[in-house]
Amino acid sequence: MLIDSHCHFDFEPFSSDPAYYLELARKAGVGKIIIPSVGERNWQAVRTLSQQFDNLYYALGLHPFFSQEHSPDALALLKAQLEEVIGGEGNKDVNCVAVGECGLDFAIADVNRDRQVELLEAQLKLASDYGLPVILHCRKAFSELLGILKRNPPVAGGVYHGFSGSLSQAEQLIDLGIKIGVGGTITYRRANKTRITIAALPLAALMLETDAPDMPVAGFQGQPNRPDRLRNVMQSLVDIREESEAEIEEATSLTAAELFQLLM
Repeated sequence: MLIDSHCHFDFEPFSSDPAYYLELARKAGVGKIIIPSVGERNWQAVRTLSQQFDNLYYALGLHPFFSQEHSPDALALLKAQLEEVIGGEGNKDVNCVAVGECGLDFAIADVNRDRQVELLEAQLKLASDYGLPVILHCRKAFSELLGILKRNPPVAGGVYHGFSGSLSQAEQLIDLGIKIGVGGTITYRRANKTRITIAALPLAALMLETDAPDMPVAGFQGQPNRPDRLRNVMQSLVDIREESEAEIEEATSLTAAELFQLLM
């Protein structure tokens, strides 16, 4: 069984017919899907999906790309949400498995770096307070992200999603207890740097993801990505690694299950 550790399953086209796309995923061997949220506007949507389908799990967070739309009370509201689903005796929602998607995105226009840093540091604290891992997003801000993680180490670990950096960067993340999210980038043979890096990392540090409907895999450019195409990512990982397909499938699924505390 494969685990898609990062799929925006509340977005279109999935939201129109989630059962159909879940069946496609099941036929491809994808047994569980983690849905990160982007902000207040979809916290309820990801929670509702996880209640409707028993192989869906979710994360609550404030995505840095949308930092300009987060309300002034966003952090207080996030804490209240986490308290509702995690805190309290007998009140734990086992489907809420992480804080995220959170991080830094300095590639966007008119970026407010101070606000993004504030939101990230607060979410790292919330994750540690509630014993949850973090799902990290980063663009054009790796050194800043690394410094923040060193000052605010997430006690339950986390995953750097959609990794496409260098071997040194990956190793620094792993040293901090952060797993590496492996997505569609490795399905492109021209992505030589990323493929070489992923091939050199410890297998136990890797998790599979689609980032669907974003990050289309090779051969499906211009189309929305889908969770069933996690199998394409898996096959590309097999192509560049020395381990067998069975070993890679077992290891990546176990890593995701352990990080998010999923029952296998």
